[in-house]
Amino acid sequence: MQRLATRFSTSLLSSVGNVSCSYFVPKQTFTTSSLRVNIQKLQERSISGDFLKRACLGFCRTSNFATGFKPLQPKPLESIIDIERAKNKSPEDLSAIWDDYHLGRGHIAASMKGKLYHLLEQRAVNCQYFVIPLWRESGYITMFTQVQMPHMLFTGLEDYKARGTQAAPYFTVSYYTEFAESKDLVLIRGDVVLTSKLSDNEAKWLVETTQSFYLNDVRYKLVERFNKETREFEFKDVLHALGNAYFVV
Repeated sequence: MQRLATRFSTSLLSSVGNVSCSYFVPKQTFTTSSLRVNIQKLQERSISGDFLKRACLGFCRTSNFATGFKPLQPKPLESIIDIERAKNKSPEDLSAIWDDYHLGRGHIAASMKGKLYHLLEQRAVNCQYFVIPLWRESGYITMFTQVQMPHMLFTGLEDYKARGTQAAPYFTVSYYTEFAESKDLVLIRGDVVLTSKLSDNEAKWLVETTQSFYLNDVRYKLVERFNKETREFEFKDVLHALGNAYFVV
């Protein structure tokens, strides 16, 4: 599996706010004002605690939609791999073992440099929220993202608007930093909780793309604008960054 650390050139973004009530958005022209996000209201409602608890990272995959998960702790790294034996492996070997272990087990596995993780962690402190268009055959759906390291949570925007912190995460991501200092390596594990909402390939693309917006200096300006200068945010800038000029009016 190609490492995420080598794939940070991808990109993307979108906007919350008064989008159409329909879950699926067809390919058509639209105005930026229809996608404007009221970040202040999101911050007042603060997803942080409750939504993170209900993510139950490491929860078993299911095709049923849930209105909320019971609080569960992320799966500890020592329950996945033998940490003592892993200490003797090179970063390259450990990353390959991590990928091979998760292959075919219903999880998304990847790794990244410790230095990049620290940058991602630093930038997420004041910019926790993001909205991402996930392309399908004839349009896209909008995903709402919370970046609260060492976790990322993804759910459908319409579900979040309807249920708030009770919305069920479609996809959860855990970052394991046990080898960040000794090997400059952070292991990443993603779990698609609602397989009826998201495929493994879509989940992998979501985490790669979200990381790219936080780690690329130019694209991160869009994330900052989305969180701090909402009135200045233009959805078409995200589409241009993604190279999908077809969507841009």
